[in-house]
Amino acid sequence: MTTEYLIAGFGGQGVLFAGKVLAYKALTEDKNVSWLPSYGPEMRGGTCNCSVILGDEPVGTPIVLEPDVLVALNLPSLDRYEDSVKPGGRIYLDSGLVDREVRRSDVQVCYLPATALAGKNGIDGLANMIMIGKVLSDLNQYDIPAIEAALKKCISAKHPEMLELNFRALELGREYQE
Repeated sequence: MTTEYLIAGFGGQGVLFAGKVLAYKALTEDKNVSWLPSYGPEMRGGTCNCSVILGDEPVGTPIVLEPDVLVALNLPSLDRYEDSVKPGGRIYLDSGLVDREVRRSDVQVCYLPATALAGKNGIDGLANMIMIGKVLSDLNQYDIPAIEAALKKCISAKHPEMLELNFRALELGREYQE
């Protein structure tokens, strides 16, 4: 089985980091992985997205044209990628930053106020991980040892306090009920 993810937003929202955590989690589970970042020249504030493919079979191409899962952290990302999601796929959006509903009826949609939840819980800047926690939970892929291993790979040893904060953000996403 292969799952294709597209995570999209502005630079500075942790788009690439979220994709990296997904990729490393899958690596710890002996999955085949592709992680392909894409960002504009501005970095912070510019548009960026990250394609992640996880599967039991070797990944043939790193390019995700029709994602199974779209995580849209802002309105321009939803506008750009909504129509590319496979019928029957899933769209997750930060409902505090995206001020419209998904127009499609052939996909599952999760409206998650991730930025507001992060602020309310004192973990500003971790809306990306709240979203990933919800995605993993919904897909029955929330495996704590694999997540902890991925976080340890992705978070610099210079910032060990970020391990707990990121895990807390993932847990908020896992626990979120619409």
